[in-house]
Amino acid sequence: MLKVLVADDESLARDTVKLLLSQIPYVGEVIEASNGNEALALSHQALPDIAILDIEMPGASGLELAQHLPKKCVVIFATAHNDYALKAFELSAADYVLKPYEDGRFLQAFERATERFHQRGMQHYPILQDALSKSADTEKHNYRDRLVIRDTGRIRLIDVDNIHYIRGAGNYAELHLSDDSTVLHRETLCTLEEQLDPSCFVRIHRSSIVRRNKIVELRPNDKGDYLVLLENGDTLTLSRRNRTKLEEITH
Repeated sequence: MLKVLVADDESLARDTVKLLLSQIPYVGEVIEASNGNEALALSHQALPDIAILDIEMPGASGLELAQHLPKKCVVIFATAHNDYALKAFELSAADYVLKPYEDGRFLQAFERATERFHQRGMQHYPILQDALSKSADTEKHNYRDRLVIRDTGRIRLIDVDNIHYIRGAGNYAELHLSDDSTVLHRETLCTLEEQLDPSCFVRIHRSSIVRRNKIVELRPNDKGDYLVLLENGDTLTLSRRNRTKLEEITH
């Protein structure tokens, strides 16, 4: 059973969250806090598995509090404002939900947090935790699993697993997704290259990054470049300056 901390200065908001959590059979104890300082004290006493934190509350804010929770605790941020989404995901929150709560969206966020908590499960054991910290897997912790896309009047969250390839467009990037849709993201390819796991993505041209497992064929041309054919039929170019990456792609 999961132990959940709910921190919000509005009693109605806490009651709403408790009601939603009562629908989840694997939630056990629910701990309430009405401000950030109280939540911080309770988090180190009760050691919650998941924390649902209001961002704007007296004492420590939710963003400040998230940086001082027990390591195993997974965070969901909640707020009436969407201005904090980027900062929330920089702090590796499992999800970000807006008030007033929509039941399905809240339960989706909690399911995502639960999955992340179970992924961290082995970290309860200090010896294994130390071993894991030295493994190659921990080198991936800074890579994004979702991108925060700011559109007019909304913020979209794109799962990195759904990205097939990315084309550069000046200070923007076109994200080409698994459903054949395209999303414009205000980031440069250089910035995105640093955020994406290199075991999954490779920069093949100054204007394109591709998911490795979507490449099905490489065809050399008379200019020394390669035509890169993707499984969905789209084509990209592997430039001569990136030919050293050919071996990475084909192995």
